[in-house]
Amino acid sequence: MADIRNTFAGIKSPNPFWLASAPPTDKAYNVERAFKAGWGGVVWKTLGEAGPPLVNVNGPRYGAVWGGDRRLLGLNNIELITDRDLHVNLREIKQVKKDWPDRALVVSIMVPCEEAAWKKILPLVEETGADGIELNFGCPHGMSERGMGSAVGQVPEYIEMVTRWCKASTRMPVIVKLTPNITDIRFPARAAQAGGADAVSLINTVSSITSVNLDNFSPEPSIDGKGSHGGYCGPAVKPIALNMVAEIARDAETQGLPISGIGGITTWRDAAEFLALGSGNVQVCTAAMTYGFKIVSEMIEGLENWMDAQGHANLDDVIGRAVPNVTDWQYLNLNYVTKARINQEMCISCGRCHIACEDTSHQAITQEVDGQRRFEVIEEECVGCNLCVNVCPVDNCITMEQLAAGQTDLRTGEKVSGDYANWTEHPNNPSRVAAE
Repeated sequence: MADIRNTFAGIKSPNPFWLASAPPTDKAYNVERAFKAGWGGVVWKTLGEAGPPLVNVNGPRYGAVWGGDRRLLGLNNIELITDRDLHVNLREIKQVKKDWPDRALVVSIMVPCEEAAWKKILPLVEETGADGIELNFGCPHGMSERGMGSAVGQVPEYIEMVTRWCKASTRMPVIVKLTPNITDIRFPARAAQAGGADAVSLINTVSSITSVNLDNFSPEPSIDGKGSHGGYCGPAVKPIALNMVAEIARDAETQGLPISGIGGITTWRDAAEFLALGSGNVQVCTAAMTYGFKIVSEMIEGLENWMDAQGHANLDDVIGRAVPNVTDWQYLNLNYVTKARINQEMCISCGRCHIACEDTSHQAITQEVDGQRRFEVIEEECVGCNLCVNVCPVDNCITMEQLAAGQTDLRTGEKVSGDYANWTEHPNNPSRVAAE
């Protein structure tokens, strides 16, 4: 059996599946249930300063985007950091860590962007015996308007500054949680590293409005006829998260910086993809809120079974394996030529491939052959874009097949070359022409 024990930024856990800082980690009751279900670690919901507890809204806090089968694709929230007393949280954290010493327990923190505020809360958290802290520089609503959360995460200089404060004031590993609401994720990651961060975690939620109530014209969730932007998460943000994780993992300045991957992880396969792109572990929220804590057992079993089938002995065999295969568009092989192939035995004659290609692509799929309804690829028109594969409702009914070197591409009339060639050396590239 594959060994999925995990060490992330020096923090050990029995598996790489952690719960992200969110409502599921708001109190000891939830966290203990999570540990009993098998989660390897948690990031406790974000703590703020001592004093009067923060005030959350008393009405709806979530908006949603569903697929046609009512499956939850994205969840928007307008909830803020914990509204429980700081010292109640600290007592519970201390007790949970004592009762579950083999599980990772990291504490998320967000206080004003003042050195004194950070130095005041850090020893209180350290005294609990927690394994590390996560600096919440990602929350895009409510707290950002107060100069915290993404208001810090969008300014690399602030990230580096606060990270330095924390590294100078605690023995605990410092994980910096990054906001996706920024143009280039590499800059805040570099700032975190420059400040001495032991790791980064990403992505936090994407600033969003999920829908508008067309009866009262209020964004959802609606609070007395008004709505606000919130933080978007769930399966819909996974592609954004994967790209940002990969950008940090392959950046020359941040290579080797541990990454905790977050964003739409629902299955073992999602987790494996994050690991392959450089994440040292993963954090989950929306899937747990949708399906409950026991979903982790499927994630663990699925990851172990896949690793066994592929011959991966441990997580190090997987982490970062896909990073060398991530490149910029200009370096893609222009001599790699493919054509669509339709399996007629599997085809249900729905016509979706034809409509998609006819209306929006290259008119490369027939609707009739010899007067009969039949969908075939017209090779002379097919550019190999694979739109048909993605709209076909039957898995593997349409596949893409590479033309071998020496074969003739009927669309261009030219023989396929076996040599690698990319845009940087193409004669139509104005930069190349200018260089000549």
